[in-house]
Amino acid sequence: MKKNKFFIFIISLFLFIPSVKANEKIEVKFSKCVDGDTAKFEINKETITARFLAIDTPETKHPTKGEEPWGKEASKFTCNSLKNAKKIELEYDSGSDKKDKYDRHLVWVFVDGELLQDNIIKNGYAEVAYLYGNYKYTSLLQDHEAIAKKENLGIWGDKPKETINYWYIGLGILVIIAIYFIGSKKTKKKIKNKIKKTLKKEIQSRI
Repeated sequence: MKKNKFFIFIISLFLFIPSVKANEKIEVKFSKCVDGDTAKFEINKETITARFLAIDTPETKHPTKGEEPWGKEASKFTCNSLKNAKKIELEYDSGSDKKDKYDRHLVWVFVDGELLQDNIIKNGYAEVAYLYGNYKYTSLLQDHEAIAKKENLGIWGDKPKETINYWYIGLGILVIIAIYFIGSKKTKKKIKNKIKKTLKKEIQSRI
């Protein structure tokens, strides 16, 4: 009797575990944005982290690289695409591992029938990267990457202009004034010149 119960239990587990084969699309629910090439989705009441196959967008929260040019724009584009989608599907690729070393699912992402990776590439928010096999849509992405490069879109063009942080400029001015009244003449001159150079460099880099 115990053997029969155990057998029934094992069979029931297999019935409730979703079977997802490579090159088959499975519908999911959007859960959370991470950045331009990563997002979280819900599948059978389980939340997974998905890393978009074959592309790499600029970083926004990297521990060493920090925020890279076009990182915010790429993240915003991806997030808006997923938030406004009526239907989201994931597709695993037979030429790729199912997960990476960070336990993220490596997938193609379809938004209302369109390949999200392709739309990201078309707008110049990513480059084709991390190709470790013969992936299904690689050639499509590479063709559209070439067009984005030719048209100088996004990362292939100029860096986006950033707003000058006037708070830091104001703080620098206050520091200069404080040094003028407190420090020695030699110290005043040395630190004042240093701050001026720093502020000038900061302004020029953001224009």
